[in-house]
Amino acid sequence: MNHEYYMNLAIEQAKMAANLDEVPVGSIIVDISGNIIGDGYNQTISKCDPTAHAEIIAIRMAALSIGNYRLCGATIYSTIEPCIMCMGAIIHSRFTRLVYGASDPKWGAAGSIYNFAYDNRLNHKIEIVSGVCFNETREIIKVFFKDKRSNKQCQI
Repeated sequence: MNHEYYMNLAIEQAKMAANLDEVPVGSIIVDISGNIIGDGYNQTISKCDPTAHAEIIAIRMAALSIGNYRLCGATIYSTIEPCIMCMGAIIHSRFTRLVYGASDPKWGAAGSIYNFAYDNRLNHKIEIVSGVCFNETREIIKVFFKDKRSNKQCQI
C-alpha cells in the first residue's frame, strides 16, 4: 500500500477539522483491496460529543460500509497517534494495521504513553507504522495549538 498517498488524504481530513476550529486530526480507512471505506475528522466541539474523534467517525463509516464492526484486513490512517479511546476501538475492530503520522506525547496509546497494540493481555495484535508524512502531520497540529495560545483562547 502507498502509505503516503492515504496519509495525504487523512491530512485533507485534518484540514477540514481545522477549518471548523476543531483539533486538526484526520483519518482514512482502507480495505484489503485499497478501497477507501471510511474517513473522518475531529468533530468533538461541533457535535458536542467527546467520542467524535477522527478515527471513531471513520470506523463507524467503515463498519456501516461493509456491514460488520470487524474490519479485518483493513488499515486505518491517522494523522496523529491515536488516543486511548481510539486505540481501544481500533483493536476491538480487528484492524490489521495502523499507520500514523506524528506521535502524541500527551495522549498517545500506540507507543508514546501506552502501547495497547502490543499488550499481551489483549486478544488482538495490530501492526503499527509510525512517522508517515511526519513533518506535515506534526506541523498541522503544532500550528493549530500555537494559534490557540497566541489568541489567548481557552486551552484545549
